[in-house]
Formats: sequence, structure tokens, C-alpha cells
Amino acid sequence: MPRKEIETFAVSWLQVLDETGTADPELDPKLPQETLLELQRAMVRARESDARMLRLQRQGRIGTFGPCTGQEASVCGPALAMAPQDWFAGSFRELGGRQIRGEPLTNTFLFHNGFEEGNVQPAGVTRLLPVSIIVGAQTLHAVGAAYAMKYRGEKACVVTFLGDGATSEGDFHEALNFASVWQVPVVFIVQNNQWAISIPRRKQMHCRTIAQRAIAYDMPGLQVDGNDVLGMYVAAREALDRARGGGGPTLIEAVTYRLMMHTTADDPSKYRQDDEVQQWWDRDPLVRFRKYLEARGLWDAQRQALLEAEVKREIDQAVQEFEARRDFPPDAPFDHVFGTRHALIEEQRAQFLADLRLGEGGHA
Repeated sequence: MPRKEIETFAVSWLQVLDETGTADPELDPKLPQETLLELQRAMVRARESDARMLRLQRQGRIGTFGPCTGQEASVCGPALAMAPQDWFAGSFRELGGRQIRGEPLTNTFLFHNGFEEGNVQPAGVTRLLPVSIIVGAQTLHAVGAAYAMKYRGEKACVVTFLGDGATSEGDFHEALNFASVWQVPVVFIVQNNQWAISIPRRKQMHCRTIAQRAIAYDMPGLQVDGNDVLGMYVAAREALDRARGGGGPTLIEAVTYRLMMHTTADDPSKYRQDDEVQQWWDRDPLVRFRKYLEARGLWDAQRQALLEAEVKREIDQAVQEFEARRDFPPDAPFDHVFGTRHALIEEQRAQFLADLRLGEGGHA
């Protein structure tokens, strides 16, 4: 029998704002003014928080963290499109989105200084999963939460964020497979920032897009300009509406760039060329969106300066609150090695506390 074609597939590209900040009039979601200004504030706040955290880390006042500079639009757009009843399941580079969902910056400082208390959300902040350091593991958590919501009949969705490197993990493919089989309400947003630490995308995978990986699991897949916050908002809103309506999962590839280091323990100059980085600085999502707002008469230099000053005051206050806390038991990590106490662990705890007392007394 002759061969015959049984299926054809295509991957679409979405961009609402081009690099000059000009919107496609047919694709522009025409968001209310207050929503546009909230997006502006969220991205500026994330950028300023990132810059302050970098200084704190270099001063030894917080630990290692992964900067989000350059990727603000790929997270803030979808986060603002989410409803209060939706779940947010992120990795470790979604600062702007976590802030939109209500997480205080003090939590971020605590977490990146080694305090698990940073994952304890204050009253009123709900459906925000802790930061996932294990690459790709949060995708499984997202599918499990989405399955539970479908089982309960909730009209809600889970949005999970991951990097391009995480798509090479088995957890990612298992998550997509189960999400498709169960048709659960989950949106996978892959922040394709071109680098998995020091490995470029071309050495990670041979496929022309990450979005096409959705085809293998029979779910909608879309590639979006990840530096276009309106494009990301539109793509996420469509996927969320489809998921809440019973249409199952969606995979969105946000094409963006990590303008800073992978983490503060990394030196990107050893594997990236300066001209490549500069090309992406020219596509800065914050500059692009600001030009759009200015063209609509909603923004100017004075408003920008006022916003930056306001955000910096908020960050200063968060730093003061974080550094003023002294109520964390230093031996808390020993509580969670096993489900129950163990003699050897308790012996180590006692030794640790004894050494700590010696150190506080000025002795080595």
C-alpha cells in the first residue's frame, strides 16, 4: 500500500508589540488603563528588586539567586492574566510574577538567605507554590494540582513556569503526557532564554522551536515574543480561558533572553559574546512597553521617575524588615532530616549549637 499523509502540524508565532513599542491594532488586547499601569509597575518593581538583590548578594547580605532581568514580560503578562483562584507554580526566576500574586519581597530575601520561612505566605496570599529549585519538578506539581481541581470541579487553572533547559528533563515530558491524557487545566510557560546555564539552545535540542513539543502530546502549542508583555498576556489569557472551559493544557514558548548571569555564582562572560547580549538589551521588554505607554499618552519621564523612587522606597523597607528579624532558630534544619528524631542527628545538633555558642563568645 502506498504511503499517505495522515496528519499535518503547524506552530504559530504571536507578537503584539514590536521592538519599537508599536502595537498591532488587530492584536492589541486594549487593556484598561489601570491594567496597563499595573503591568508597568510590576515590571519596574521586578527590575529594581533584581538590581537591589544583586547588590545585597555581592555585599554578603543574601545568598545566591537567579536574576530575572530581561525576562519580566514573560512572567508578568501571564501572572496578571491569572484569576485569584488559579495556582502559580514557578521555578526560581519569576520574581515579578510572584510579586503580582502578592508575595512580599521580604519572603524573597528570606528564602535566598537560606530561611525556609520565606516560603510561608502571609494571610491573604493563596495558591502560590514555593520556589522550585529542582529543574522541571514544578511541572509535575502543577499537573497534580490541576488534576485535583478538575476532580473537584473547580473552574480554575494552574500556570507553571520553566526554562528551556527544563524541557530536557524527564519530569517535563511526563508532566505534558499526563496533562494531555487527563486533559487537566494547566498552562506550561517555557521561558526560552537561550541558555541552560552555559549550554546554548542549539546544543540542548535539534527541534526548531520548543512550542512544537506540544504536538507530540496533542495539545495547543504557541511561540510568543517573550519580551512583549501584551503578547504574553494575550497568549496566557487565551490558554487560561480554554483550560477553565475544559479544553485541557497548553504549551507556550516565550522567546526571551537572560540579560544577567544564570545565578550570582555564574560568570556569563566565559560563554557569551558581548554583542549577543547587547542585541537583546536592545529588545528590553521594559523599554518596549514604556514606549507603548508613552505613545498612548499614559506615561512620561516624570511618571517613570516617581515610580522608580516609590519602588525603591518599598525595597528599602523590605530590606530593613528582613535584616531586623532575629527569631529564626539556628538549628531548624535538624528538625527536617527525617520524619522523626534520630539519635545521631540530635548528637550533631548538640555539637552545632555548642560550636555556635563558642563562636558567639569570640572563640573559634
